[in-house]
Amino acid sequence: MEGLNSFLRYPLEELPFVFLVLVIAFTFHEFAHAYSAYKFGDPTAKQLGRVTLNPRVHLDVIGTILIFIAGFGWAKPVPVNRANFKNPRLMGIIVSAVGPLSNLILAFVGLLLYHILAGTGVLNSASVGVIRAIDLFLRLLIELNIVLFIFNLIPLPPLDGYRIVEDLAPTHIRVKMAQNEQWGIFVFLLLIFITPLRRVTIDPLFALGGDLIYSMSKFIAIFI
Repeated sequence: MEGLNSFLRYPLEELPFVFLVLVIAFTFHEFAHAYSAYKFGDPTAKQLGRVTLNPRVHLDVIGTILIFIAGFGWAKPVPVNRANFKNPRLMGIIVSAVGPLSNLILAFVGLLLYHILAGTGVLNSASVGVIRAIDLFLRLLIELNIVLFIFNLIPLPPLDGYRIVEDLAPTHIRVKMAQNEQWGIFVFLLLIFITPLRRVTIDPLFALGGDLIYSMSKFIAIFI
């Protein structure tokens, strides 16, 4: 058990809660992409059954396993045909952005629930086990969704941040980006799996998550 614990990012007893939070986070993220693309006129995701909150069609096995090991991961990308949009660039940016934004909203909801439960004393009569379970679930809901929000905005393929930059870039730069996209994916994988590189690139970005959580918490405290 100790050997397995050292291999995993989270303690074994937390894994069921991690999995539950991931199901929620990944499902809402990919649904946001699919629904917004469909509303903007692209039926691709709808035809493939992706405009749904059924997690089975959104979860990616490797991406889900990786978050247990590395602390971040991904779901199955939603196919989008920007040619179906009336304004491909603007609508493409929105469709790419709503995925990470859905994770930010989920984190905000988790923080809001945490403040409400703490402020109203609803759980005062609950057992210690129930209080710990709810506290762990909300903590993971907040932290993992903040991680996914930041992670998906990194401007490297195949992440949403790259698609946003791609849609913002002038045509001649977009052409060059498309030509070199395959190398961008290798760079992305190197940054993830080579620890020294990750420590000076991706990890500092994740460190911003604490500041973001603190800012949202202070904002909620104004009203509760």
